[in-house]
Amino acid sequence: MEKTKILVGYASCGIAAGAKNVYNLLSDIQKTEDLQFELKITGCIGMCYREPLIEVIDDTGSYLYCEVDEKRVTEIINKHIKNQEPIKDYIVKTSIFKTDDDKFFDKQVKIALRNCGIINPENIDEYIEQGGYEAIKQILKNKIPQEQIIQEVLDSGIRGRGGGGFSTGLKWKIAFNTKTDVKYVICNADEGDPGAFMDRSLLESDPHSVLEGMTIGAYAIGAQQGLIYCRAEYPLAVKRLNIAIKQARENGFLGENCFGTESFNFDLHIKEGAGAFVCGEETALITSVEGKRGVPKPRPPFPAVSGLYNKPTVINNVETLANIPYVIHKGWQEFAKYGTEKSKGTKIFALAGKINHGGLVEVPMGITINEIIYEIGGGIKDGKQFKGVQLGGPSGGCIPAYLGDTIIDFDSLTATGAIMGSGGMVVMDETTCMVDIAKFFLDFTQKESCGKCVPCRLGTKQMLNILTNITQNKAKEEDIQILEVIAKTVKATSLCGLGQTAPNPVLTTIRYFLDEYKDHINGKCTAKVCKDLIRFNIIEDKCPGCHICFKSCPVNAIVGKPKEVHHIIQDKCTKCRMCYEKCPPKFSAVEILSGKN
Repeated sequence: MEKTKILVGYASCGIAAGAKNVYNLLSDIQKTEDLQFELKITGCIGMCYREPLIEVIDDTGSYLYCEVDEKRVTEIINKHIKNQEPIKDYIVKTSIFKTDDDKFFDKQVKIALRNCGIINPENIDEYIEQGGYEAIKQILKNKIPQEQIIQEVLDSGIRGRGGGGFSTGLKWKIAFNTKTDVKYVICNADEGDPGAFMDRSLLESDPHSVLEGMTIGAYAIGAQQGLIYCRAEYPLAVKRLNIAIKQARENGFLGENCFGTESFNFDLHIKEGAGAFVCGEETALITSVEGKRGVPKPRPPFPAVSGLYNKPTVINNVETLANIPYVIHKGWQEFAKYGTEKSKGTKIFALAGKINHGGLVEVPMGITINEIIYEIGGGIKDGKQFKGVQLGGPSGGCIPAYLGDTIIDFDSLTATGAIMGSGGMVVMDETTCMVDIAKFFLDFTQKESCGKCVPCRLGTKQMLNILTNITQNKAKEEDIQILEVIAKTVKATSLCGLGQTAPNPVLTTIRYFLDEYKDHINGKCTAKVCKDLIRFNIIEDKCPGCHICFKSCPVNAIVGKPKEVHHIIQDKCTKCRMCYEKCPPKFSAVEILSGKN
């Protein structure tokens, strides 16, 4: 009988939820009680809504336990580990029986995430046991021509997962055909979209897949140097990347004469970004690496022809590179059997917002938005109505609920006015104000604009001013048309991808939620979100004088004695929502009013 294993989900989401305490407690128990189980960390399992997670693997099967705290650790040890009695109430996935949470996994296909939640990301041997580095080993052992590797990537149909959706194989082919003495491979890990955590989770959970993908790319185009541009706000990702690079070098997989060859040399290092969103644009990234201010350059020439230090440079994002070893090892046909005609394979999404089952999911291209929201994501929180979904972060767009049958692929999403983006998917319900959402994302891109080109520098500021006026009931109906004209101008004339896509949230919300804009012009926020268009009121017939709202108000805007009807002094109210949130549901005596009511 093999020794029982306990895996602790130890990526950022798990640690934030308490996984460190869980791991330490299990470690203490293992030492003090001399129990025979193997304890190890693993990466992101994907079920962020159930963290902390631990998986027990014994000779009867695997059991994934959810929401594990100190109390549950003790129960799992006493019942499962000591007495072989799994605790069904805490299990969300198992190889033995079905659970209510199985739907989260049923429609997923894990290619890029194939090792996440399975291996210890800080142990190269576990990556190798899963077939890691086999693809590059076979390439070098069999001396497969560079052109053949590039053709394999082309045949797979994989397109860049960083947002642009450009053919990965074509990018490699252009760099290969550009003859020069020095070439570079760069991994773009400068993930900065609000609500996005795809790249971070991959780097924290399976860094070697990215290193192997980069190594294959370097061989294919003839590069000897590479780097990973990762934002410094991802300390755990940076730590595990450094560990992975060190282990790869020690095993002879990086450096001089890689894998024992006499002709292939490739090494890489990490460049930590300072958090500028614009540096996710590849030409801005390059200028940052060169030690200059991270601002974009006009294209052409494209980086594959003239990039870092004016040398051919292939830049792929984290998810794209993690797919490459699978494509080469399993064959392009295995990858291309998933997806649609022009969008092959799978796509990772960070499912967040007003969704019951938020987390990291990988789905085949061609799945619909509704399938992700309702089947994988478990529907909308608190039984509220699905209103829309923001795809692609600040560069993306808002797709309304009635387009929920839209399939997930590059072309279908572009047709809606949104983009695939890197994979952020923020779900919104009836309590979301679409004008406020547009303002939120535009505020982000306006602040992150590098300021180099006039359309983006001034246009985003003008759009933000108009949106602010609309949310404050200071605008006229013709301002909506002016807003749309400016947005289209910025989109058409900006220098780089940030400016060209910054208007997307504005244009899509005007396109699909125009009535909400008009309501705001008339002084009403339907979702009751915009502070200048709402007021709070205590319903006299429902107020029991419990005094809870009185105690919760931070500015003493509520008056009333215990067991008497309370009132809100509107001139003092800061609309912090505390009275509304603290009023017991059995009374529901505080209401939010908007408009003329």
